[in-house]
Amino acid sequence: MFLGVNKRLAAFFTLCICIQAHAANSINGIRVWPAPESTRVVFDLSKKPDYKYFSLSSPQRLVIDFNDSKSLISFQNIIKNDRRIKKIRKSKPKNKNSTRVVLELADNYQLTVFPLAPIGQYGNRLVIDLYDKNRVSKAVNNINADSKRDIVIAIVAGHGGDDPGSIGAKGSYEKRITLQIAKKLAKLINNHPGMKAVMIRQGDYYITHDRKPKLARKNKADLLISIHADAFTSPKPSGASVLVQSTRRANSEFARLIANRQKESELLGGAGETIKKTKDTNLAITLADMKKEHTMKSSYEFATHVLKQLKKITRLHKKKPEGLSLAVLKAPDIPSVLIETGFISNPNDEKKLNSSAHQQKLAKAIYTAIDSYFNHNPPEDSLLAANSMIEHEITRGESLSVVAHRYKVSVGHLKRVNNLTSNTIRIGQTLKIPRTK
Repeated sequence: MFLGVNKRLAAFFTLCICIQAHAANSINGIRVWPAPESTRVVFDLSKKPDYKYFSLSSPQRLVIDFNDSKSLISFQNIIKNDRRIKKIRKSKPKNKNSTRVVLELADNYQLTVFPLAPIGQYGNRLVIDLYDKNRVSKAVNNINADSKRDIVIAIVAGHGGDDPGSIGAKGSYEKRITLQIAKKLAKLINNHPGMKAVMIRQGDYYITHDRKPKLARKNKADLLISIHADAFTSPKPSGASVLVQSTRRANSEFARLIANRQKESELLGGAGETIKKTKDTNLAITLADMKKEHTMKSSYEFATHVLKQLKKITRLHKKKPEGLSLAVLKAPDIPSVLIETGFISNPNDEKKLNSSAHQQKLAKAIYTAIDSYFNHNPPEDSLLAANSMIEHEITRGESLSVVAHRYKVSVGHLKRVNNLTSNTIRIGQTLKIPRTK
């Protein structure tokens, strides 16, 4: 009798195991990250997803079938304030061992679906990006009454959304620190007459690396700055560094651009149309190479300005600009740098990077580098070029009002140009003086 019971129990457990085997994977969570031009939906899974998807219209829906999967979550109240997704719900799948998820959409969107392998705090994921089909970035209105434009600085706060970047020992997220520094830098730039900051990421959402330089270009950026916090497997490394595009990566991008110059002539600035139309390949290569070399030279020069300012407020991990292959810096027409503001994996650096006062110092150092670089290299059609500065070193007995009177400018203008918060100046201090017409 007991033997018969044991056999029945064994058969029962075998059946349970078989049923469990049919649900080899599980959906453990759903995260939604709205952004100005897109919405990202991330499904967290216990294993690598086996999936299929298709779209339906009238109304617009995206249907995802997770094969051999079960859902361990509730689909209630997932969507709160997203304008692209009305609702996420379950539906009856064709295969009873699968889970079907439906995204009810507000419109027809450009779609990207791809899996991501485990990394850091995240396991296996399936990512869905919904992009607005008529993506038009509101370009900066940088023309003033005198037809002289503002210099535009594109600021990229590293990581964002479901990509937290590096995480410090105290739980600090790189994506939050970079956004805080970026906002402080943007404020300083926007307070400078003749300059305009464009925040590529303004909130907690993710933008692909390829999209970042494209957004900078749409906003007619003269410079792209990507802000990050470094990390290492050991807590010992510390300090800031500045990265530029490696020569090898720049050359490979150059070769790709030349091969596709009919489609990508806008990446080459003023010479773009000539390069596009010419049938002389040698001429096209020569003109494009000149543009690439100018961009690389400008990037390196600006990087040296940044390091000069950073070393005044923090330890440097690298004393010279370092060349690496980085997608965010690949624009051949926009000087671009990536600034590692410190090591989030170093306890001392992590503490400083979370300090609002230190973040402000970092922002001020980067801003000062921008100011210095463009005072030496103002674009010809810019307001800064029209109002180029002279420098005056303060001597004993001089006050701000005395200097202002001497050069026939207002005290307020002097303070704005030099980013002064008071009328106090010191002997030996150098002030920038705008030339009067």
